[in-house]
Amino acid sequence: MNYQKHYENSLSHPISFWKEKAKAIDWFKFPDTILSKDADELYRWYEGGELNTCYLAIDQHVEAGRGDQVALIYDSPVTNTKRKYTYQNLLEETAKFAGVLKHLGIEKGDCVIIYMPMIPQTVFAMLACARLGAIHSVVFGGFAAHELAIRIDDAKPKVLLVASGGKEIERIVPYKPIVDAAMEEATHQLDACVVYQRPFVKATLQKGRDFDWEALLSKAKPANYVPVKATDPLYILYTSGTTGQPKGIVRDNGGHAVAMHYSMSDIYGAKKGETFWAASDVGWVVGHSYIVYGPLIYGCPSVLFEGKPIKTPDAGTFFRIIEEYQVKVFFTAPTAFRAIRKEDPKGKLKSKYNTSSLRYLFLAGERTDISTLHWCKALLEVPVIDHWWQTESGYPMIANMTGLGLQPIKEGSAGRVVSGFDIRIVDENGALLPANQEGAVVIKYPLPPGCLPNLWKDTDRFKSSYLSAYSGYYFSGDGGYIDEAGYVFITGRIDDIINVAGHRLSTAEMEEVVAGHPAIAECAVVGIADELKGQIPVGFFVLKAGVTQLESTIEKELIQSVRTTIGPVAAFKRAIQVARLPKTRSGKILRKIMRAIADKKTFNPPSTIEDITVLDELAIIMKEKNIGYLGID
Repeated sequence: MNYQKHYENSLSHPISFWKEKAKAIDWFKFPDTILSKDADELYRWYEGGELNTCYLAIDQHVEAGRGDQVALIYDSPVTNTKRKYTYQNLLEETAKFAGVLKHLGIEKGDCVIIYMPMIPQTVFAMLACARLGAIHSVVFGGFAAHELAIRIDDAKPKVLLVASGGKEIERIVPYKPIVDAAMEEATHQLDACVVYQRPFVKATLQKGRDFDWEALLSKAKPANYVPVKATDPLYILYTSGTTGQPKGIVRDNGGHAVAMHYSMSDIYGAKKGETFWAASDVGWVVGHSYIVYGPLIYGCPSVLFEGKPIKTPDAGTFFRIIEEYQVKVFFTAPTAFRAIRKEDPKGKLKSKYNTSSLRYLFLAGERTDISTLHWCKALLEVPVIDHWWQTESGYPMIANMTGLGLQPIKEGSAGRVVSGFDIRIVDENGALLPANQEGAVVIKYPLPPGCLPNLWKDTDRFKSSYLSAYSGYYFSGDGGYIDEAGYVFITGRIDDIINVAGHRLSTAEMEEVVAGHPAIAECAVVGIADELKGQIPVGFFVLKAGVTQLESTIEKELIQSVRTTIGPVAAFKRAIQVARLPKTRSGKILRKIMRAIADKKTFNPPSTIEDITVLDELAIIMKEKNIGYLGID
């Protein structure tokens, strides 16, 4: 079936469509009802169904005779460690650690927080929670104590799992002191803290509360999987909230398992047994969906990479991994390739490796600028596919559904709408907009299986955050437009649309122009307050390695490019060179905070920020360059 027929069928017959997709996974009890409403009038998928996500990820493969096949590939250039785990290995490790959790009193419905780096034990822990029907909440390793304390108080876990530390290039990050401070601050008291000691950093254990991982493991008895309801929660993943209080995104077991299996085949075009690599972190949604659950449920070896795109040891590490493990489908953030390009502008390191195994490169997390897309395509000689989704959706909402046949790629577009999602573009009053007209990106409610059914113990906030802005729709928070062929163009967060002298303009469009300059590695354009015009765009750019062109010359060229491409109405008159841009650890540029610095507004740096010192650097540069409110002529 081609894409268009498949998509139309998913919208016209959603019940039969998702019933058929549900048959692809192994249920203990097939659902009684495909779509229903709960007591809060929220839609739920697969009510009455029973399954176990860990069983789907491991046991079913062993039972089918695939126990000797590779399931997980651990590659850690920061510790010079490589190891492959078969499904049988994974079963033994996971069942044993599930026994540890069971010994500590963890049962179905209990919560466990996991504060660990990209090591196999983190995956064992996630799967062990799923095995017992417990709810895991992975918190990105290295988050500050205060942010961890907030999550402890919200999730109310019985047990916290922590590694003694993480390693980032040449820097060691001890985790235990952060955990100790968080537990001191948190109101909720944990039953136990289990510590996995890594050889390069030792954690001090507090008697009576802290337990050594290996010591518990040596005494544990393997635990079997526990059947759970399709509507029972699998995990909580916290994402930033506008109030400063993080939102606990809930993922259920049934809809999630169906969506993971479906997306691996129809969206990513993966075949069972092929190596799939998502270069992300298990602390983010990409890591949950496409390092752990998606590939394992579907039957693809998954790469667990503990390293960076550069300096571990160099900008060729991605290409090494593709060659070494014969990666077929690769997924990462555009910012990773921008970092590689900055270090190695001509891509010389790529010539050392044979990446001919690669079929597709998927990019997401930040809008893929056309310059980066061209560079990746020329270097890897495969289709480079931008796609769009959120922590809330759990898997792509807009993509090129390669499993249905690769569609033509339109540069600047995230692709066409994924089957099951009914995406519309509306104006501020909720009225549907015609093709090529920009507005708010909304999705008709109910969302398909796999998306968040609710927030953790906060239904009111779920409704006010996502369902109240436009009646009958989930509001994505992004702006965009759909062209006459159905290709969706995401132009950025709604608050990235600026108003220049009454003209609504997209900073993302200007960013596209700036990013196209041959000297620029990465950039951001933000709208800052101006007394005369309301807002004015200002560009910030980082140069590629080895570029000697003067900042003033580049600024003039960028101003002319934006004027030529978008027009004088853009009022783009300033472009500032910076050493680096403020980003989250997942690679998203913090444009809202850049705008706040320029506008001299107070703000709380998000817990996800990669390095807080970059904000001070920006403030100094803005002051020197006279960038800020009333500061631009």
